[in-house]
Amino acid sequence: MTKGHIFNFAVAFADTDAQGIMYHGRYIEVAERARSNWSKKVVLPDGDFGFIIRDLNIKYKTPLLLGDEFVVETKPVKMGAASMTVEQKFVKDDKICAIMNITIAYLGSDMRPKAVPESVINMLD
Repeated sequence: MTKGHIFNFAVAFADTDAQGIMYHGRYIEVAERARSNWSKKVVLPDGDFGFIIRDLNIKYKTPLLLGDEFVVETKPVKMGAASMTVEQKFVKDDKICAIMNITIAYLGSDMRPKAVPESVINMLD
């Protein structure tokens, strides 16, 4: 299992609703950026499609507001044969504001589930 990744982000006006609270859908977009940043050095074996989201669950605990600076902590928490569960915590000042759990499935060139290659796992440090 890999150690994880930290992604820094600040809430901008475009991320908020009329009350200055970060819009709930933006959490998913920010989480995707964090996961992409975490996995940007992964080189897939020839022909493999790679990871796709199979399941996503988010629990909102404390709202993030306009101007808030926070980090997204991305960490794999469970490894299956052809999938991985990743936990992403939105943390501001050591306080967890939201927790997202994502199950990502690995697909081969035929778009069917395939065992995650060891070389891919090793690149996710």
